[in-house]
Amino acid sequence: MPRLVIAAPASGSGKTTVATGLIAAYAGRGLTVSPHKVGPDYIDPGYHALAAGRPGRNLDAYLCGPERIAPLFLHGAAGADLAVVEGVMGLYDGAAGQGELASTAQVAKVLRAPVVLVVDASSQSRSVAALVHGFASWDPEVRLAGVILNKLGSERHEELLREALDESGVPVLGALRRSPDAGTPSRHLGLVPAAERRAEAVASVAALAARVRAGCDLDALYALARGAPPLPGPVWDPAREAREAREAREAPPGAAPAEETPVTGAGAGPAPPAAAARGASGRGAGARRDRRDGPGRPVVAVAGGPAFTFSYTEHAELLTAAGADVVTFDPLHDEKLPPGTAGLVVGGGFPEMYAPELSANEPLREAVAALAAGGAPVAAECAGLLYLARSLDGRPMCGVLDAEARMTERLTLGYREAVALSDGPLAPVGARLRGHEFHRTVIEPGAGAAPAWGLHRPSRRVEGFVQRGVHASYIHLHWAGAPGTARRFVEWCAGRAR
Repeated sequence: MPRLVIAAPASGSGKTTVATGLIAAYAGRGLTVSPHKVGPDYIDPGYHALAAGRPGRNLDAYLCGPERIAPLFLHGAAGADLAVVEGVMGLYDGAAGQGELASTAQVAKVLRAPVVLVVDASSQSRSVAALVHGFASWDPEVRLAGVILNKLGSERHEELLREALDESGVPVLGALRRSPDAGTPSRHLGLVPAAERRAEAVASVAALAARVRAGCDLDALYALARGAPPLPGPVWDPAREAREAREAREAPPGAAPAEETPVTGAGAGPAPPAAAARGASGRGAGARRDRRDGPGRPVVAVAGGPAFTFSYTEHAELLTAAGADVVTFDPLHDEKLPPGTAGLVVGGGFPEMYAPELSANEPLREAVAALAAGGAPVAAECAGLLYLARSLDGRPMCGVLDAEARMTERLTLGYREAVALSDGPLAPVGARLRGHEFHRTVIEPGAGAAPAWGLHRPSRRVEGFVQRGVHASYIHLHWAGAPGTARRFVEWCAGRAR
């Protein structure tokens, strides 16, 4: 698989500009391009998907484990002519205090992919050679194979930079001039998602493609990508993951597992006792029997549209493989849940930007509240947590949780290590997992009588709500790192569908 990793010395250097432009430029040449993003970011993959015409996928070694990076990459890139991987932050930046874990450098090494460094050269000339030399020599296992100079002021500026880099041994594969119209609009959590500005986003992607075509050597970059060595190993398969999660749950006590369950996982352990399940949701043991015992595939409604854009592609694939029919709906416009809804997933996004519209859709708010009151499994992350609250910035929401949410100026951001404190549709008590938190809101209280998680990194606290079939939390999970999560959720849905 021809592949490139687009990295940078630091955030704000232009990785997204270059990566999105390259994806669109190569797609314009008739190539099928597979877009990928290192880290937990949901927004950049939306622009990648728009440029490529296929889903953008994340490669997060912290959330999914380093051992799953290559299999997930091969799964996402199947059928493509080229894969473009956009890095995160600076090339060697990763999970705080944990070495190279979750860094672009680690992912590049796992994928055996050449790295192209995008350098913001707006305030330097000859010093660029020292910068590039440092990044090229820091880790000899990282192949820094080229540089794209960004934010150049003039032809003379470009000449000075190229002269300096002639002695570095790292070729210049592109040079982009400074342009005030080159970027995409931002707000409190980064770029405005492509789904919120479809027409403008299409125009932005087209403009980025034109800039990259004009300023980058596409033939040389493609030749570099084609020179990547073969990438051996298994291809990630959601059906196999769902099957292994079921087999792990059904294994008799004391049986040796087929393979060690990684500490990043959650939800793959034994289902909760029937009595505990009845106490929590009133469904009884049937909620955990395999769907083959039931009349059909349960419908899992997944919130989408401009207000709820944060979702990993693998979640729907895992839900489907676990036996569900996944149906997307838009809480801004749809007044009813999909027919036959047995479970609900409300992921992240920007409900605070659409609070008036979400509040005005009273029929859907009532339908969500009724579904939750009836004991249906509901998984809500971050934006979904806010949507289930009694109010958001003073506007009525679904009222599933006895809590109030509001915007703040403070950014909460980072990876989290957690333990499930309450039995729910995503994980049994005691399950360990890794997640990510990213928001500028608060909810009061921050945890219910039955908290969702006990967080252990970076600080100890309890967080989230578990009540009846509802699991609501600020913590974003990547279910590919814990495939038993999808299986457990679908089994709870299947019990309700009966």
